[in-house]
Amino acid sequence: MRQRALNRRSAFAVGLTLIAVATISLAPQSAGQTGPGWTVLVDDKNMGDWDRVGADANWRMDGGALVADKKTGEGTAHLVTKTKYKDFQVYAEFWASDDANSGIFIRCQDPKKIGAKSCYEVNIFDQRKDPTYGTGAIVYFSEVNPMPKAGGKWNTFEITAKGRLISVLLNGQKTADLQNGMFEDGPFTLQYGSGVIKWRKVAVKPL
Repeated sequence: MRQRALNRRSAFAVGLTLIAVATISLAPQSAGQTGPGWTVLVDDKNMGDWDRVGADANWRMDGGALVADKKTGEGTAHLVTKTKYKDFQVYAEFWASDDANSGIFIRCQDPKKIGAKSCYEVNIFDQRKDPTYGTGAIVYFSEVNPMPKAGGKWNTFEITAKGRLISVLLNGQKTADLQNGMFEDGPFTLQYGSGVIKWRKVAVKPL
Protein backbone atom coordinates (compact mmCIF):
# COMPACT_ATOMS: atom_id res chain seq x y z
CA MET A 1 0.00 0.00 0.00
CA ARG A 2 2.80 2.39 0.95
CA GLN A 3 4.57 1.72 -2.36
CA ARG A 4 1.32 2.36 -4.23
CA ALA A 5 0.86 5.69 -2.45
CA LEU A 6 4.44 6.68 -3.28
CA ASN A 7 3.85 5.79 -6.93
CA ARG A 8 0.71 7.93 -6.98
CA ARG A 9 2.59 10.87 -5.46
CA SER A 10 5.40 10.47 -7.98
CA ALA A 11 2.93 10.36 -10.88
CA PHE A 12 1.17 13.47 -9.51
CA ALA A 13 4.48 15.33 -9.20
CA VAL A 14 5.46 14.39 -12.76
CA GLY A 15 2.05 15.57 -13.97
CA LEU A 16 2.49 18.94 -12.27
CA THR A 17 5.95 19.29 -13.82
CA LEU A 18 4.60 18.56 -17.30
CA ILE A 19 1.81 21.08 -16.84
CA ALA A 20 4.31 23.71 -15.72
CA VAL A 21 6.57 23.04 -18.71
CA ALA A 22 3.61 23.23 -21.10
CA THR A 23 2.44 26.49 -19.53
CA ILE A 24 5.89 28.03 -19.93
CA SER A 25 6.18 26.89 -23.55
CA LEU A 26 2.75 28.32 -24.39
CA ALA A 27 3.39 31.67 -22.70
CA PRO A 28 3.71 34.54 -25.19
CA GLN A 29 7.28 35.51 -26.04
CA SER A 30 6.41 39.11 -25.20
CA ALA A 31 5.46 38.39 -21.55
CA GLY A 32 8.47 40.35 -20.25
CA GLN A 33 7.86 43.55 -22.16
CA THR A 34 6.73 45.43 -19.06
CA GLY A 35 9.65 44.24 -16.93
CA PRO A 36 12.99 45.86 -16.06
CA GLY A 37 14.47 48.00 -18.82
CA TRP A 38 11.23 48.43 -20.75
CA THR A 39 9.61 51.84 -21.24
CA VAL A 40 5.96 51.79 -22.27
CA LEU A 41 5.25 54.61 -24.74
CA VAL A 42 1.65 53.70 -25.56
CA ASP A 43 -0.85 51.76 -23.47
CA ASP A 44 -4.62 51.43 -23.29
CA LYS A 45 -4.95 54.81 -21.54
CA ASN A 46 -2.11 57.00 -22.81
CA MET A 47 -0.92 57.86 -26.31
CA GLY A 48 2.48 59.00 -25.07
CA ASP A 49 4.62 62.00 -25.90
CA TRP A 50 5.61 62.17 -29.57
CA ASP A 51 6.64 64.71 -32.18
CA ARG A 52 4.21 64.89 -35.09
CA VAL A 53 5.85 64.91 -38.52
CA GLY A 54 4.46 64.84 -42.07
CA ALA A 55 0.80 64.94 -42.91
CA ASP A 56 -1.71 65.81 -40.19
CA ALA A 57 -3.44 62.63 -38.96
CA ASN A 58 -6.27 62.48 -36.43
CA TRP A 59 -4.28 60.59 -33.78
CA ARG A 60 -6.43 60.04 -30.69
CA MET A 61 -7.23 57.58 -27.90
CA ASP A 62 -10.35 55.58 -28.72
CA GLY A 63 -11.55 52.32 -27.15
CA GLY A 64 -8.31 51.65 -25.30
CA ALA A 65 -6.01 52.23 -28.28
CA LEU A 66 -4.13 54.98 -30.10
CA VAL A 67 -6.03 55.33 -33.39
CA ALA A 68 -5.67 57.13 -36.72
CA ASP A 69 -8.05 56.81 -39.66
CA LYS A 70 -7.88 60.16 -41.47
CA LYS A 71 -5.22 62.62 -42.57
CA THR A 72 -4.86 65.89 -44.38
CA GLY A 73 -1.93 66.99 -46.47
CA GLU A 74 0.49 65.17 -48.72
CA GLY A 75 2.46 62.08 -47.79
CA THR A 76 2.17 60.04 -44.62
CA ALA A 77 1.86 61.03 -40.96
CA HIS A 78 4.31 59.98 -38.25
CA LEU A 79 4.54 60.01 -34.51
CA VAL A 80 8.28 60.31 -33.80
CA THR A 81 10.02 59.45 -30.52
CA LYS A 82 11.82 62.30 -28.81
CA THR A 83 14.72 59.93 -28.02
CA LYS A 84 17.24 58.35 -30.37
CA TYR A 85 17.91 54.63 -30.07
CA LYS A 86 20.89 52.61 -31.28
CA ASP A 87 20.62 49.02 -30.01
CA PHE A 88 17.11 48.26 -28.80
CA GLN A 89 13.96 46.17 -28.94
CA VAL A 90 10.51 47.46 -29.81
CA TYR A 91 7.35 45.58 -28.91
CA ALA A 92 4.03 46.72 -30.39
CA GLU A 93 0.46 45.47 -30.42
CA PHE A 94 -1.52 46.78 -33.38
CA TRP A 95 -4.78 46.36 -35.28
CA ALA A 96 -4.88 47.24 -38.97
CA SER A 97 -7.75 47.37 -41.44
CA ASP A 98 -7.31 45.33 -44.63
CA ASP A 99 -6.46 48.50 -46.58
CA ALA A 100 -4.17 50.04 -43.93
CA ASN A 101 -0.81 51.50 -44.91
CA SER A 102 1.23 51.85 -41.74
CA GLY A 103 4.40 50.62 -40.09
CA ILE A 104 7.24 51.35 -37.71
CA PHE A 105 10.27 53.27 -39.00
CA ILE A 106 13.45 52.74 -36.95
CA ARG A 107 16.86 54.45 -36.76
CA CYS A 108 15.59 57.44 -38.71
CA GLN A 109 18.39 59.78 -39.80
CA ASP A 110 16.38 63.01 -39.90
CA PRO A 111 13.43 63.19 -37.48
CA LYS A 112 11.85 65.91 -39.61
CA LYS A 113 12.03 63.96 -42.88
CA ILE A 114 10.89 60.37 -42.48
CA GLY A 115 11.21 57.93 -45.38
CA ALA A 116 12.02 54.35 -46.32
CA LYS A 117 15.42 55.41 -47.67
CA SER A 118 16.50 57.29 -44.53
CA CYS A 119 15.08 54.81 -41.98
CA TYR A 120 14.46 51.09 -41.81
CA GLU A 121 10.72 50.78 -42.52
CA VAL A 122 9.08 47.75 -40.92
CA ASN A 123 5.94 47.64 -43.03
CA ILE A 124 2.23 47.08 -42.38
CA PHE A 125 0.67 47.11 -45.83
CA ASP A 126 -1.33 44.02 -46.85
CA GLN A 127 -2.40 45.58 -50.17
CA ARG A 128 0.99 46.88 -51.30
CA LYS A 129 1.33 46.48 -55.08
CA ASP A 130 4.73 44.82 -54.61
CA PRO A 131 4.02 42.35 -51.77
CA THR A 132 7.70 41.42 -51.40
CA TYR A 133 8.01 44.60 -49.33
CA GLY A 134 4.55 44.36 -47.78
CA THR A 135 3.56 43.48 -44.23
CA GLY A 136 6.49 42.15 -42.20
CA ALA A 137 9.19 43.29 -44.63
CA ILE A 138 11.83 45.99 -44.19
CA VAL A 139 11.20 48.10 -47.27
CA TYR A 140 14.09 48.15 -49.79
CA PHE A 141 16.23 46.02 -47.44
CA SER A 142 14.58 42.72 -46.53
CA GLU A 143 11.84 41.04 -48.56
CA VAL A 144 9.13 38.81 -47.11
CA ASN A 145 7.90 35.68 -48.88
CA PRO A 146 5.15 34.68 -48.50
CA MET A 147 3.74 37.91 -47.13
CA PRO A 148 1.58 37.44 -44.02
CA LYS A 149 -1.68 39.33 -43.63
CA ALA A 150 -2.29 41.57 -40.62
CA GLY A 151 -5.65 43.08 -41.61
CA GLY A 152 -8.72 42.76 -39.42
CA LYS A 153 -7.07 41.42 -36.26
CA TRP A 154 -4.73 42.26 -33.41
CA ASN A 155 -1.07 41.51 -34.09
CA THR A 156 2.30 41.84 -32.38
CA PHE A 157 5.55 43.19 -33.75
CA GLU A 158 8.85 42.39 -32.02
CA ILE A 159 11.68 44.32 -33.62
CA THR A 160 15.29 43.91 -32.50
CA ALA A 161 18.14 46.12 -33.69
CA LYS A 162 21.62 45.34 -32.40
CA GLY A 163 24.57 46.61 -34.35
CA ARG A 164 24.20 45.51 -37.96
CA LEU A 165 21.60 42.86 -37.10
CA ILE A 166 17.92 43.69 -37.39
CA SER A 167 15.13 41.13 -37.03
CA VAL A 168 11.35 41.36 -37.19
CA LEU A 169 8.84 38.96 -35.67
CA LEU A 170 5.17 39.28 -36.59
CA ASN A 171 2.95 37.28 -34.25
CA GLY A 172 5.99 35.30 -33.14
CA GLN A 173 7.08 34.35 -36.68
CA LYS A 174 10.27 35.83 -38.16
CA THR A 175 9.49 37.84 -41.31
CA ALA A 176 12.72 39.80 -41.77
CA ASP A 177 16.35 39.16 -40.88
CA LEU A 178 18.78 41.85 -41.99
CA GLN A 179 22.50 42.54 -41.68
CA ASN A 180 23.07 46.15 -42.63
CA GLY A 181 24.96 49.07 -41.13
CA MET A 182 23.59 51.97 -43.19
CA PHE A 183 21.65 53.51 -40.31
CA GLU A 184 23.29 53.24 -36.88
CA ASP A 185 20.86 55.07 -34.64
CA GLY A 186 17.93 57.45 -34.56
CA PRO A 187 14.36 57.82 -33.33
CA PHE A 188 11.59 55.46 -34.36
CA THR A 189 8.12 56.33 -35.56
CA LEU A 190 4.56 55.06 -35.83
CA GLN A 191 3.24 55.71 -39.33
CA TYR A 192 -0.22 56.43 -40.67
CA GLY A 193 -0.78 56.39 -44.43
CA SER A 194 -4.31 55.10 -45.08
CA GLY A 195 -7.06 52.86 -43.76
CA VAL A 196 -7.32 52.39 -39.99
CA ILE A 197 -4.45 51.70 -37.62
CA LYS A 198 -4.70 51.12 -33.86
CA TRP A 199 -1.82 50.76 -31.40
CA ARG A 200 -2.79 49.12 -28.10
CA LYS A 201 0.72 48.97 -26.69
CA VAL A 202 4.17 50.17 -27.75
CA ALA A 203 7.23 49.58 -25.56
CA VAL A 204 10.97 50.00 -26.09
CA LYS A 205 14.03 48.56 -24.33
CA PRO A 206 17.60 49.75 -25.00
CA LEU A 207 20.09 46.90 -25.31
